Amino acid sequence: MSVGARTGPTCPCGSGNALERCCGPYLRAEAEPATAEALMRARYSAHALGDTLFLTRSWHPDTCPPMVTDSTYRWTGLEVVDRERGRVLDRDGTVTFAAQWERDGERGVMAERSRFVRIGTRWVYLDGDPLPT
Repeated sequence: MSVGARTGPTCPCGSGNALERCCGPYLRAEAEPATAEALMRARYSAHALGDTLFLTRSWHPDTCPPMVTDSTYRWTGLEVVDRERGRVLDRDGTVTFAAQWERDGERGVMAERSRFVRIGTRWVYLDGDPLPT
């Protein structure tokens, strides 16, 4: 993460905005993402920052594993490839993305078509289909 003189650290999600004005409020539970893409970006930031509490809180209770652990991967970049539905008034949506990682000197890409649904007014991650990279 780069640090700007007056803006603080740049958000890992790739928006170019400061973490404080981007995914930070979601990670601190001060606000809820308004769209499926905003939630997906916040979840990427949570992975990059090792925030397992946010990952658990933003996962659908029917599909969340018993324990969400931080991985040994270092997440180095995010590209949103496509989105379907998942807007402010939608009840569900998908976001297709590619996330770059590094681990033990190796580099790779993890791609997924993620499904999101609303529980009440809150977006949650339901599940996803891995994609070839």
